[in-house]
Amino acid sequence: MGGGYISIDLESLLPQLVALPAKLQAQVFNEAMLWQGVGLAAIAGAAWPLTRLLRPIIQVRTSSEREHLDSKLAQLGASAFRLLPVIVFLALTWLSIGVVTLVDPTARIHLLDIVASLLGAWVLIALLSSFIANRLLAKLLFATVWFVAALNILGVLDDAIAVLDAMAIPLGANRLSMLTLINGALLLVALLWLAVFLSGLLQRRLRDVADLSPRAQVLLGKAARFTMIALAVIIALSSVGTNFAALAVFTGALGVGIGIGLQQQVSNLLSGLFLLLDKSIKPGDVIEVGDTFGWVKDMRARYVGVVTRDNKELLIPNDDFVTNQVINWSHSDQDVRMEVAFGVSYNSDPHKVRQLAVQAAESVERVSTTRAPVCHLVAFGDSALDFLLRFWIDDPDQGVTNIKGLVLLNLWDLFRDNDVEIPYPHRQILLRNDPQDSGPVE
Repeated sequence: MGGGYISIDLESLLPQLVALPAKLQAQVFNEAMLWQGVGLAAIAGAAWPLTRLLRPIIQVRTSSEREHLDSKLAQLGASAFRLLPVIVFLALTWLSIGVVTLVDPTARIHLLDIVASLLGAWVLIALLSSFIANRLLAKLLFATVWFVAALNILGVLDDAIAVLDAMAIPLGANRLSMLTLINGALLLVALLWLAVFLSGLLQRRLRDVADLSPRAQVLLGKAARFTMIALAVIIALSSVGTNFAALAVFTGALGVGIGIGLQQQVSNLLSGLFLLLDKSIKPGDVIEVGDTFGWVKDMRARYVGVVTRDNKELLIPNDDFVTNQVINWSHSDQDVRMEVAFGVSYNSDPHKVRQLAVQAAESVERVSTTRAPVCHLVAFGDSALDFLLRFWIDDPDQGVTNIKGLVLLNLWDLFRDNDVEIPYPHRQILLRNDPQDSGPVE
């Protein structure tokens, strides 16, 4: 048999297909099933008004006790409340089965048993899947597990497995069946969820380790996540009998195509790795990139989250930090020198102005006391004596513009109290009135 097409083992499937009509006639289309169907309709008619009666009562009782319950129990209770119609219908079905069995122990109640089993599996799986935070994953897991449980309850699970296993693609000495693909896909989803959960748990644990720097915490957390996801993919591929030698050639060609189409994304990924390795920035640093000033909140695989003073979080691509100039106000230490330029009138005493400027900086609480502020006369300007006041701070994460504003306000108060004038440009306009020049002005 050649490779490249789907083969179905008709010899094993044909007897099952031939026997299917007779099985349906014997088990489904009979008088007992008809009466049980009528009974289920009556149960559904009774479950609807009973649910409407119980819902407000349960809602009042649970609302008063919800704040005292554990979060997991409260989440379970909320899920059960949403499933209340199904639970009421299931309870009435069980009650009907008990009554029929008590009246006639020999009665055939296959349909009632099947419906009760299906609904019981539905409720149980729905309650358990409600603990999964990812709603898409929870719905996928619920549908898959309940479908398998339903096939088992209906007694056709073995037949379904045989059909899926018979639909196969021959690959040399091996064969790839639909059953193998489904098992591999389910295993991949489960392993990826486990990898993400464990890596997230590890990252939270690393944040609590005081001996690790924020940079090392991020690097170890990302390395653990990538490693666990790669292991999950490899294990899932191995379960379906993947030939990794052939896969290497395929992924190499695929990688070239992806690399051409996703150059910017790959550049951001590599830039993010370089940022972690060269220790240029880390979470908590105060940085300035172009016109953006803020704090590094988070470092991701593709971008760096920077929170500005107005609490806007900017997602800056990692590549910008590698190709552009970045000012890191807290790279090696927290000590930062600030400069404030100002000018005073030529009528002022420059020696006194220097003393007042130093006094203005020293009176601000955030100005460092380990390095004294200094003030220099730097130029004789056109209309003012130009000074430069320098001082140090050790908390740039609290802002740099605000500290300059406080120093300037103190300068203003001290200059006003000591009659130091801050000049402003003067313009002198001379108007000439020449009686001999009465012609038009061109």
